[in-house]
Amino acid sequence: MNLGDEHGARGEDGGYGGTGQTRTRLPDSAGDVYGGARRGGRSSSRSLVTVVGVVVLLIAAIAFANRGDGNRDSPDNGGTAKSGTTPTSPSGEHPVKSKTGGIPTGYTQDDHGAQSAAANYSVALGSDAMFNTAKRHEILQTIADPGSLDRLRSDLDADYSAGLLKKIGLDEDGGTPAGSTFVNRTLPVGTKVTSSGGGSATVEVWCNSLFGLTGEASTKPVTSGWFTLTVKLKWADDDWKVRDTSQKTGPTPVNGDNPVSGSDEIGKAVEEFGGFTYGR
Repeated sequence: MNLGDEHGARGEDGGYGGTGQTRTRLPDSAGDVYGGARRGGRSSSRSLVTVVGVVVLLIAAIAFANRGDGNRDSPDNGGTAKSGTTPTSPSGEHPVKSKTGGIPTGYTQDDHGAQSAAANYSVALGSDAMFNTAKRHEILQTIADPGSLDRLRSDLDADYSAGLLKKIGLDEDGGTPAGSTFVNRTLPVGTKVTSSGGGSATVEVWCNSLFGLTGEASTKPVTSGWFTLTVKLKWADDDWKVRDTSQKTGPTPVNGDNPVSGSDEIGKAVEEFGGFTYGR
Protein backbone atom coordinates (compact mmCIF):
# COMPACT_ATOMS: atom_id res chain seq x y z
CA MET A 1 0.00 0.00 0.00
CA ASN A 2 1.37 3.40 -0.87
CA LEU A 3 1.00 6.78 0.76
CA GLY A 4 -2.30 7.49 -0.88
CA ASP A 5 -4.13 4.18 -1.01
CA GLU A 6 -6.88 4.83 1.53
CA HIS A 7 -7.91 7.05 4.39
CA GLY A 8 -7.76 4.09 6.74
CA ALA A 9 -4.00 4.04 6.42
CA ARG A 10 -3.92 7.33 8.28
CA GLY A 11 -7.04 7.03 10.40
CA GLU A 12 -10.64 7.77 9.55
CA ASP A 13 -10.05 11.52 9.45
CA GLY A 14 -6.80 11.45 7.49
CA GLY A 15 -3.34 12.28 8.74
CA TYR A 16 -0.83 9.76 9.96
CA GLY A 17 -2.00 8.29 13.22
CA GLY A 18 -5.36 9.99 12.72
CA THR A 19 -8.28 9.42 15.01
CA GLY A 20 -10.43 6.34 14.95
CA GLN A 21 -7.54 4.18 16.15
CA THR A 22 -8.00 4.87 19.85
CA ARG A 23 -11.08 5.21 21.99
CA THR A 24 -11.23 8.41 24.02
CA ARG A 25 -13.22 8.56 27.25
CA LEU A 26 -14.76 12.03 27.54
CA PRO A 27 -16.30 13.65 30.64
CA ASP A 28 -20.03 13.22 31.20
CA SER A 29 -20.61 16.90 31.91
CA ALA A 30 -21.60 19.31 29.16
CA GLY A 31 -19.37 22.13 27.93
CA ASP A 32 -15.72 21.67 27.13
CA VAL A 33 -15.31 18.28 25.45
CA TYR A 34 -11.81 18.12 26.85
CA GLY A 35 -13.09 18.05 30.43
CA GLY A 36 -10.22 19.19 32.61
CA ALA A 37 -11.18 17.21 35.69
CA ARG A 38 -9.68 13.95 36.90
CA ARG A 39 -11.50 10.73 36.17
CA GLY A 40 -13.57 9.80 39.19
CA GLY A 41 -14.26 6.51 40.91
CA ARG A 42 -10.75 5.82 42.25
CA SER A 43 -10.56 4.69 45.83
CA SER A 44 -8.06 6.24 48.23
CA SER A 45 -6.58 2.81 48.91
CA ARG A 46 -5.87 2.23 45.25
CA SER A 47 -4.29 5.67 44.98
CA LEU A 48 -2.08 4.87 47.96
CA VAL A 49 -1.02 1.58 46.39
CA THR A 50 -0.22 3.39 43.14
CA VAL A 51 1.92 6.00 44.91
CA VAL A 52 3.78 3.32 46.86
CA GLY A 53 4.32 1.37 43.65
CA VAL A 54 5.76 4.42 41.89
CA VAL A 55 8.10 5.13 44.81
CA VAL A 56 9.31 1.52 44.79
CA LEU A 57 9.92 1.69 41.03
CA LEU A 58 11.87 4.94 41.39
CA ILE A 59 14.04 3.47 44.13
CA ALA A 60 14.70 0.40 41.99
CA ALA A 61 15.53 2.54 38.98
CA ILE A 62 17.98 4.68 40.97
CA ALA A 63 19.64 1.59 42.38
CA PHE A 64 19.93 0.08 38.91
CA ALA A 65 21.38 3.29 37.46
CA ASN A 66 24.02 3.45 40.20
CA ARG A 67 24.95 -0.20 39.94
CA GLY A 68 28.32 -0.98 38.41
CA ASP A 69 31.34 -3.21 38.84
CA GLY A 70 33.86 -0.38 38.53
CA ASN A 71 35.46 -2.01 35.48
CA ARG A 72 32.96 -1.18 32.80
CA ASP A 73 34.28 1.10 30.09
CA SER A 74 32.25 4.13 29.08
CA PRO A 75 32.17 6.41 26.03
CA ASP A 76 33.64 9.17 28.21
CA ASN A 77 36.92 7.34 28.70
CA GLY A 78 37.14 6.15 25.12
CA GLY A 79 36.02 2.60 25.82
CA THR A 80 33.00 0.60 24.76
CA ALA A 81 30.45 -0.80 27.18
CA LYS A 82 30.89 -4.54 27.63
CA SER A 83 27.15 -5.06 27.33
CA GLY A 84 27.22 -3.75 23.75
CA THR A 85 24.98 -1.20 22.08
CA THR A 86 21.36 -1.26 23.21
CA PRO A 87 18.48 -0.78 20.75
CA THR A 88 17.91 2.78 21.98
CA SER A 89 21.54 3.89 21.93
CA PRO A 90 22.38 6.65 19.43
CA SER A 91 24.95 5.85 16.78
CA GLY A 92 27.24 8.71 17.72
CA GLU A 93 27.21 9.89 14.08
CA HIS A 94 25.92 13.35 13.19
CA PRO A 95 22.56 12.36 11.65
CA VAL A 96 21.76 15.48 9.62
CA LYS A 97 23.89 17.94 7.67
CA SER A 98 21.24 20.44 6.63
CA LYS A 99 17.56 21.27 6.30
CA THR A 100 15.48 21.79 3.16
CA GLY A 101 12.21 23.62 3.58
CA GLY A 102 12.45 23.08 7.31
CA ILE A 103 12.82 19.30 6.93
CA PRO A 104 16.11 17.67 8.02
CA THR A 105 18.01 16.34 5.00
CA GLY A 106 21.53 15.16 4.18
CA TYR A 107 21.76 11.67 5.71
CA THR A 108 24.56 9.14 5.64
CA GLN A 109 24.21 6.22 3.24
CA ASP A 110 23.95 3.53 5.90
CA ASP A 111 21.38 1.99 8.24
CA HIS A 112 21.76 4.79 10.79
CA GLY A 113 21.14 7.42 8.13
CA ALA A 114 18.12 5.52 6.81
CA GLN A 115 16.57 5.34 10.29
CA SER A 116 17.16 9.03 10.89
CA ALA A 117 15.60 9.88 7.53
CA ALA A 118 12.57 7.66 8.12
CA ALA A 119 11.93 9.19 11.55
CA ASN A 120 12.16 12.79 10.35
CA TYR A 121 10.15 12.10 7.21
CA SER A 122 7.44 10.49 9.36
CA VAL A 123 7.19 13.75 11.29
CA ALA A 124 6.79 15.73 8.06
CA LEU A 125 4.21 13.33 6.60
CA GLY A 126 2.31 13.36 9.89
CA SER A 127 2.13 17.14 10.26
CA ASP A 128 -0.71 19.62 9.90
CA ALA A 129 1.04 21.06 6.83
CA MET A 130 -0.09 18.01 4.86
CA PHE A 131 -3.65 19.38 4.88
CA ASN A 132 -2.63 22.40 2.78
CA THR A 133 -2.03 21.62 -0.90
CA ALA A 134 0.92 23.95 -1.47
CA LYS A 135 2.69 22.91 1.74
CA ARG A 136 2.04 19.23 1.01
CA HIS A 137 3.64 19.57 -2.41
CA GLU A 138 6.67 21.28 -0.86
CA ILE A 139 7.08 18.42 1.62
CA LEU A 140 6.89 15.81 -1.13
CA GLN A 141 9.29 17.75 -3.33
CA THR A 142 11.82 17.56 -0.50
CA ILE A 143 11.45 13.98 0.70
CA ALA A 144 10.09 11.95 -2.23
CA ASP A 145 12.16 9.85 -4.61
CA PRO A 146 12.08 11.69 -7.96
CA GLY A 147 10.83 8.58 -9.72
CA SER A 148 7.93 8.25 -7.25
CA LEU A 149 7.08 11.94 -6.82
CA ASP A 150 4.27 12.22 -9.37
CA ARG A 151 2.52 9.09 -8.08
CA LEU A 152 2.78 10.11 -4.43
CA ARG A 153 1.58 13.64 -5.16
CA SER A 154 -1.40 12.40 -7.17
CA ASP A 155 -2.40 9.83 -4.55
CA LEU A 156 -2.14 12.28 -1.67
CA ASP A 157 -3.99 15.05 -3.50
CA ALA A 158 -6.87 12.61 -3.92
CA ASP A 159 -6.71 11.61 -0.26
CA TYR A 160 -6.67 15.14 1.15
CA SER A 161 -9.87 16.06 -0.64
CA ALA A 162 -12.21 18.96 0.10
CA GLY A 163 -14.64 16.44 1.53
CA LEU A 164 -12.08 15.13 3.99
CA LEU A 165 -11.09 18.62 5.12
CA LYS A 166 -14.74 19.53 5.67
CA LYS A 167 -15.30 16.38 7.68
CA ILE A 168 -12.42 17.27 9.98
CA GLY A 169 -13.67 20.83 10.37
CA LEU A 170 -11.10 22.62 8.17
CA ASP A 171 -11.60 24.94 5.22
CA GLU A 172 -10.39 24.11 1.69
CA ASP A 173 -6.89 25.41 2.49
CA GLY A 174 -6.58 23.44 5.70
CA GLY A 175 -7.42 26.48 7.83
CA THR A 176 -9.25 26.24 11.15
CA PRO A 177 -12.39 27.95 12.49
CA ALA A 178 -11.87 31.08 14.58
CA GLY A 179 -10.80 30.26 18.12
CA SER A 180 -9.57 26.76 17.21
CA THR A 181 -6.18 25.15 16.65
CA PHE A 182 -5.73 22.15 14.36
CA VAL A 183 -3.36 19.55 15.79
CA ASN A 184 -1.71 16.84 13.71
CA ARG A 185 1.66 15.87 15.16
CA THR A 186 3.65 12.65 14.84
CA LEU A 187 6.14 11.64 17.54
CA PRO A 188 8.54 8.81 16.59
CA VAL A 189 9.31 6.49 19.51
CA GLY A 190 11.80 4.18 17.81
CA THR A 191 13.03 2.82 14.49
CA LYS A 192 14.32 -0.44 13.05
CA VAL A 193 15.67 -1.47 9.67
CA THR A 194 13.94 -4.52 8.23
CA SER A 195 15.93 -4.64 4.99
CA SER A 196 18.72 -2.71 3.29
CA GLY A 197 21.13 -2.98 0.41
CA GLY A 198 21.55 -1.97 -3.20
CA GLY A 199 20.73 1.66 -2.56
CA SER A 200 17.43 0.98 -0.81
CA ALA A 201 16.22 0.45 2.74
CA THR A 202 12.98 -0.35 4.52
CA VAL A 203 12.54 1.17 7.98
CA GLU A 204 9.73 0.73 10.48
CA VAL A 205 8.97 3.75 12.67
CA TRP A 206 6.94 3.25 15.85
CA CYS A 207 4.98 6.46 16.46
CA ASN A 208 2.64 8.21 18.83
CA SER A 209 0.31 10.80 17.33
CA LEU A 210 -1.86 13.76 18.33
CA PHE A 211 -4.84 14.63 16.16
CA GLY A 212 -7.90 16.87 16.44
CA LEU A 213 -9.22 20.40 16.91
CA THR A 214 -9.01 22.46 20.06
CA GLY A 215 -11.81 24.82 20.97
CA GLU A 216 -14.93 24.60 23.11
CA ALA A 217 -17.09 24.14 20.02
CA SER A 218 -14.96 21.30 18.63
CA THR A 219 -16.64 17.96 18.08
CA LYS A 220 -13.26 16.32 17.36
CA PRO A 221 -11.08 16.95 20.42
CA VAL A 222 -7.37 16.19 20.26
CA THR A 223 -6.77 12.49 20.86
CA SER A 224 -3.66 10.32 20.83
CA GLY A 225 -2.96 7.18 18.84
CA TRP A 226 -0.23 4.63 18.23
CA PHE A 227 0.89 3.22 14.91
CA THR A 228 3.87 1.81 13.03
CA LEU A 229 4.79 3.45 9.74
CA THR A 230 6.84 1.43 7.26
CA VAL A 231 8.94 3.71 5.07
CA LYS A 232 10.58 2.39 1.91
CA LEU A 233 13.57 4.53 1.02
CA LYS A 234 15.79 4.87 -2.05
CA TRP A 235 19.20 6.52 -2.25
CA ALA A 236 18.78 9.33 -4.81
CA ASP A 237 20.39 12.74 -5.26
CA ASP A 238 22.91 11.91 -2.52
CA ASP A 239 20.23 11.40 0.12
CA TRP A 240 17.55 8.99 1.31
CA LYS A 241 14.19 9.62 -0.38
CA VAL A 242 10.72 8.18 0.21
CA ARG A 243 9.59 5.66 -2.37
CA ASP A 244 6.56 4.27 -0.56
CA THR A 245 4.90 3.95 2.85
CA SER A 246 2.37 1.77 4.63
CA GLN A 247 0.92 1.82 8.11
CA LYS A 248 -0.52 -0.47 10.77
CA THR A 249 -2.02 0.18 14.19
CA GLY A 250 0.06 -0.24 17.37
CA PRO A 251 1.88 -1.43 19.36
CA THR A 252 -0.43 0.40 21.77
CA PRO A 253 0.28 0.66 25.52
CA VAL A 254 -2.41 0.89 28.19
CA ASN A 255 -3.65 4.45 28.66
CA GLY A 256 -2.38 6.16 31.80
CA ASP A 257 -4.52 7.65 34.56
CA ASN A 258 -3.62 11.27 33.78
CA PRO A 259 -6.26 13.99 34.10
CA VAL A 260 -7.66 15.22 30.80
CA SER A 261 -6.43 18.74 29.98
CA GLY A 262 -8.69 21.55 28.87
CA SER A 263 -8.92 22.80 25.31
CA ASP A 264 -7.01 26.04 26.01
CA GLU A 265 -4.16 24.14 27.68
CA ILE A 266 -3.82 21.76 24.74
CA GLY A 267 -3.86 24.56 22.18
CA LYS A 268 -1.28 26.58 24.11
CA ALA A 269 1.00 23.56 24.50
CA VAL A 270 0.93 22.80 20.77
CA GLU A 271 1.85 26.40 19.94
CA GLU A 272 4.62 26.70 22.56
CA PHE A 273 6.31 23.29 22.42
CA GLY A 274 8.33 22.77 19.24
CA GLY A 275 9.35 19.45 17.73
CA PHE A 276 12.73 17.73 17.43
CA THR A 277 15.13 16.57 14.80
CA TYR A 278 15.48 12.80 15.15
CA GLY A 279 18.78 10.97 14.74
CA ARG A 280 19.74 7.29 15.06
